[in-house]
Amino acid sequence: MHNPPFFTDDTIVFGLLMLLLGIVFYTSSSEGKALKKFYSVVPALLMCYLLPAIFSSFHIIAPEWKEISSTGEIINKESKIYFIASRYLLPAALVLMTLSIDLKALLNLGYKAIFVFLAGTVGIVVGGPIAILIVSLFSPETVGGNDFDAVWRGLSTIAGSWIGGGANQAAMLEIFKYNQSKYGAMVLVDIVVANIGMAALLYGIGKKERINKWLKADNSAIQKLQDKVSNYQESVKRNPSLSDYMVLIAIAFTSVGLSHWGSQIASEFCKNTFESVNNPKSFFSTFGGTFFWMITIATIIGIILSNTKLKTYEGAGASKIGSIFIYILVASIGMKMDLSAVFDNPGLIVVGIIWMLIHFIIIFAFAKLIKAPYFFIAVGSQANVGGAASAPVVAAAFHPSLASVGVLLAIFGYIAGTYGAILCAFLMETVSP
Repeated sequence: MHNPPFFTDDTIVFGLLMLLLGIVFYTSSSEGKALKKFYSVVPALLMCYLLPAIFSSFHIIAPEWKEISSTGEIINKESKIYFIASRYLLPAALVLMTLSIDLKALLNLGYKAIFVFLAGTVGIVVGGPIAILIVSLFSPETVGGNDFDAVWRGLSTIAGSWIGGGANQAAMLEIFKYNQSKYGAMVLVDIVVANIGMAALLYGIGKKERINKWLKADNSAIQKLQDKVSNYQESVKRNPSLSDYMVLIAIAFTSVGLSHWGSQIASEFCKNTFESVNNPKSFFSTFGGTFFWMITIATIIGIILSNTKLKTYEGAGASKIGSIFIYILVASIGMKMDLSAVFDNPGLIVVGIIWMLIHFIIIFAFAKLIKAPYFFIAVGSQANVGGAASAPVVAAAFHPSLASVGVLLAIFGYIAGTYGAILCAFLMETVSP
């Protein structure tokens, strides 16, 4: 049982996360030689992610825990910081970051983004069975099991999560009926390995020029889009007033309100109109969730506003405010990562790490084959494994205007998630000892 962390009050925890972000940004902009050298090896974004993870690992803060009431009843408690960051700050960031986007230039990124994303999906589908085969050579009991205790059934939920998201994960649990008392171990593998994967991608962003050189990548379309946005930012740049900031906050959070309202209407409409949406075994169940619609509507609002005069508010710092929200989200995601959990179930963690490595090998190999830049690898991988909550984070780390690419690819993941995971589960069952 998880005991309460040192800090359980979200107000204090949020203050601590903001302190950590402040320290990272202050030190990363320092002129000191030692700090410059450190941040040339470890990107600032990765530190924004790892420091909360370290605090969580030492149980100073925690995403969830259990408490015993005065009557002896066990009460499940959780921090609401990630929920607020993902439900309020993420859609606000998407709107502000998409405000200066050039939709035509975005579409010009072309087929490579989708192809690399699909290569990542293939890596997950074949990675699961290959990981089982490898581990079964030296520890068959780790990947064995009979009937509803069979490990492949549990791993199918990870496949659903990594290709699509939470809805697809729930669908796999429903379809393959894995023993729910053992399901917690699979959730742990999912979170730990996915977070290790994200940390690796964030580290790679700091080395993107070297990786692109190795890939012999054609980075021209992305560079052209970044240059176009940067030139536009310069052309409308101004010293922002209080009125500018109030209008930007109004744009951001009115859009958040609209996206939440629209998501409730859209999800209810889908549930009442299409029977398959109410079936957790169907990939259409994704359309019954409000998170999917919230992210989609926020992105659409941002694209619509980018064709109005409000676009000029980019000059007042729209994408910078959006970036602040994204960094708070990064810290809240890092807080969910308990590094000590790696030792709780080492056998299954090894399966997950081998699986993730195969996903990376395939996505990198395909990107090298078609000379796609690291941007497509990082965002394509995260759109698969992390989904709509973290794919925009990785995309925005390259340039704030690219956040919407992460959302668009994550939507593909939601659609492909259930069927890709079913195929993966079939292959895992076939090779299981």
